[in-house]
Amino acid sequence: MTATIRTEPLTAAAFAPYGDVLEASGDPDRLINEGLCGRFHDRARLDFGSGRAGISIFDAVPRALPYDFSLVERHPDGSQAFLPMTLHPFLVIAAPDVNGRPGRPRAFVTAPGQGINLHRGTWHGVLAPLHAPGLFAVVDRIGAGANLEEFRYDAPWRVVGDDPA
Repeated sequence: MTATIRTEPLTAAAFAPYGDVLEASGDPDRLINEGLCGRFHDRARLDFGSGRAGISIFDAVPRALPYDFSLVERHPDGSQAFLPMTLHPFLVIAAPDVNGRPGRPRAFVTAPGQGINLHRGTWHGVLAPLHAPGLFAVVDRIGAGANLEEFRYDAPWRVVGDDPA
């Protein structure tokens, strides 16, 4: 039987258990470049354990709602940041850890200009852009050893939009 979860807007407060919301919100921390650039300073907690930071480019196939999934994953040795290279929203699925397994997932939809940084060890869905192109810069751990754990729920979850109509 498929269980249903509704999307919710991505906010820093709602996403805090899973990671950081990356956005230029509020006033910049300082102005740089002769006052022509606002710097929104240190917006994510990057954590790479024994590895180093690397930047990769991902090109993901867009998904559509309703969206069914059963696979989630986590990276025990490092955080993972997704920075969209377009202003299109994307779907973010995250779940709490419950005794080494993912619990009930939540589904977020980003606003234009938002990215995310998943904390080390956070269960999350695969990269799911909602529009083409699905181009993202991804900052994550580069280093020796396996940094991926996958889990399949016994039954799929269906993500639907937040509009109950």
